[in-house]
Amino acid sequence: MIDRRSKTQRFLSIEVPAALAVCIAILPVIWMIITSLKPSEEIMRWPVEIWPSHITLEHYRSLLKETSFSRSILDSAMIAIGAVALGLGVSVPAAYAFSRFRFRGRGVLLAQFLVINMFPVVLLIIPLFVLMRNFGLIDTPLGIILGHATFAIPFSIWMMTGYMKAIPIDLDEASAIDGASRLQTLWLVVLPLTMPGIVTTGIYIFVTSWNEYLFAMMLSGQNVRPVTVAMQSFIGEFALDWGLLSAGGTLVALPVILLFLLVQRRLVSGMTSGAVK
Repeated sequence: MIDRRSKTQRFLSIEVPAALAVCIAILPVIWMIITSLKPSEEIMRWPVEIWPSHITLEHYRSLLKETSFSRSILDSAMIAIGAVALGLGVSVPAAYAFSRFRFRGRGVLLAQFLVINMFPVVLLIIPLFVLMRNFGLIDTPLGIILGHATFAIPFSIWMMTGYMKAIPIDLDEASAIDGASRLQTLWLVVLPLTMPGIVTTGIYIFVTSWNEYLFAMMLSGQNVRPVTVAMQSFIGEFALDWGLLSAGGTLVALPVILLFLLVQRRLVSGMTSGAVK
């Protein structure tokens, strides 16, 4: 009786709330996918019908053939991959330095990385826009990548520093005795051990850059237009194309979902090790 009661309490206090939270989070996504498969005349029909009378891909055909959304997907992919490369290229060596060396101002710099994330990113728009305009980087992929790196790199350095601190410094000393340089120690010893953390940080940068709208809107134009900015064109002043908007939202969410499914094990292990640290 005691075991059965404890299982019932666990079910009511943990599993039921978790299931409700998952349903609340996933229902809008399911409704968006269903809407993207409905014919245009059924989207605004009242009373609302949950399931379409027949599944159609007309919204996806119109989105990819009659608009420049496919080009926007390539722009966003290029920007997100570039932001990951830049973010990891800066945060990994910086985190190794913060975790292995003791120098003046180390604690202040680490604190500043967190303080930067406490301020709204909208405060950076005007100075960043002026800098990009002076360097001629407005409406270029590099300009948007640098803009996304301004808020991705500080938090990435903080995350990677925590992962690398968990690796014993004795491994560095052992590799130095064997004749390895600092760079070889980082590449051959530290990086393989911090791979879950690197994957977690890379996914954080990718998802942040892929879904970012404010910097992309201010720094893009006719030549470069990420998907978040392209989807704004489906929202008119007096009309709203729900079919194209839901189809675009589904295509935007698909790469993130596939990426999570591919690296799920490393992501979970990386988040767990970071939480333990």
